[in-house]
Amino acid sequence: MKHLLSIFLISILFTNCEVAQEINTIKTVELKALIEKEKIQLVDVRTPDEIANGFIKTAMFANYYDANFTQKIIKILDKNKPVYLYCRSGNRSEKSAKILQEQGFEVYNVIGGYKMWKTEN
Repeated sequence: MKHLLSIFLISILFTNCEVAQEINTIKTVELKALIEKEKIQLVDVRTPDEIANGFIKTAMFANYYDANFTQKIIKILDKNKPVYLYCRSGNRSEKSAKILQEQGFEVYNVIGGYKMWKTEN
């Protein structure tokens, strides 16, 4: 009887644990090829000051630090198309990707962000 109770409690524990989905990633070289081939939803989540120093030509902008970031970014995106996100180095875009993934978007985080883009392009 003790074993049954233990198994029951363990199964409840694992059933209630949410498994985090892994974030898709894309390299800047792959992103460049994709941009040249088709129109994609590319979003720069850096601050306006960072954007002033350069950005990827086809990108839309949504500052990750804005208080209403989630509402803003959802309004500009088509949920039926993949979303490609980048920031300076990849940290904010990964956090943004998790937010959008929870909202049902298919997302890709650009590895290395704009720093890597500048280096490779």
